[in-house]
Amino acid sequence: MRIIIFVALLASVSLSAQNRNSIKDVLTSIEENNTTLKTLREDVKVLSLENRTGIFLSNPELEFSYLWGSPANIGSRKDFSIKQMFDIPTITGMKSRMADSKNQLVELQYKSDRIKILLEAKQHCIELTYYNALKVELDVRLQHAQTISKAYKERLERGDANVLEYNKSQLNLSTVKGEMARVEVERNTLLLELKRLNGGIKVLFVDDKYDETPLPANFEDWYLYAEQRNPVLQYVKQQIAVNKKEVKLNQAMGLPAFSAGYMQEKTFGQKYQGISLGISIPLWENKNRIKLAKAGVIAAEAKQTESKQQFYDQLKNLYMRAVGLQETAIGYRKSLVTFNNTNLLIKALNAGEISLLNYIVEIGLYYETVNQTLAAERDFEKAFTDLSAVEL
Repeated sequence: MRIIIFVALLASVSLSAQNRNSIKDVLTSIEENNTTLKTLREDVKVLSLENRTGIFLSNPELEFSYLWGSPANIGSRKDFSIKQMFDIPTITGMKSRMADSKNQLVELQYKSDRIKILLEAKQHCIELTYYNALKVELDVRLQHAQTISKAYKERLERGDANVLEYNKSQLNLSTVKGEMARVEVERNTLLLELKRLNGGIKVLFVDDKYDETPLPANFEDWYLYAEQRNPVLQYVKQQIAVNKKEVKLNQAMGLPAFSAGYMQEKTFGQKYQGISLGISIPLWENKNRIKLAKAGVIAAEAKQTESKQQFYDQLKNLYMRAVGLQETAIGYRKSLVTFNNTNLLIKALNAGEISLLNYIVEIGLYYETVNQTLAAERDFEKAFTDLSAVEL
């Protein structure tokens, strides 16, 4: 029987561990199930095909003519021709390479949208971790409040305490219960948000502690790494390359296009056949296209400069904020370990050395420090998540 119970307990713990999702598990699930990301992936396919459309040679042209003669005795005339147009950008592969470059833009835009959604999800997970940790603290506080409330009820019945003290114990218990109800509302709201991001599939997330998140030792070195991974900066950089290729493509479009084909002509008792060659000189069709493409290069370069500066300033601010919040959280946590008087306060209350009001005030200071510690740790994690969003 003991063995059976032990095995059952192990199975229960194992099942609980399997059903327990980490932040990484939640993000993986959301990336797979999020309806917006699914739509964006389909959009990528459509835009990629659209960029690969119209980059091939024009259709061959066939022509047949039947002309009857007048007077009738001269017979009829039949003409047949087939020809194919050739333009320099197509036969040299310039259009194909341009399509590939535009498809890289499409992929980078998807990466940027993906990061935004996963960042939102991770921020929700961090908030949920905070409320899970607060719930653990409140469970302990509730037990203390219930014990005190029960004790003062018994003392009131024995005549060892008055109604005022009993009412204080009830108010203290009511405050804890109210806070627990509020935390539960926040937890459920966050779980519903994660469910929405997960394509309507319920998410189980009960973590109440954060993984260790060491800050980069040197911001400037880390920024160079982040800059290379940022899809927005990669996008504006790729946009410059696309616009430069656009300039070359439009310059090539200004070159003559050629046609080659076969032609046959039949008349009464006669037949002519041979090759045909043609040339198309683009005098007006491509007017201002080169100017437009060059202007696009200048605009993209200006946007790149602006985006890099904004990205650097944003990350620098986030880094400094994260450093400050981390120091605050560490300071709070050390204070909780060093100056924890909860056991002493309970002993003093039970021994009648302090009043219930003094106990509630003193224990309230400790609870407030715990709340501030959890909030500071949460704020640091959120700041660090914003800072390291490029790694999602």
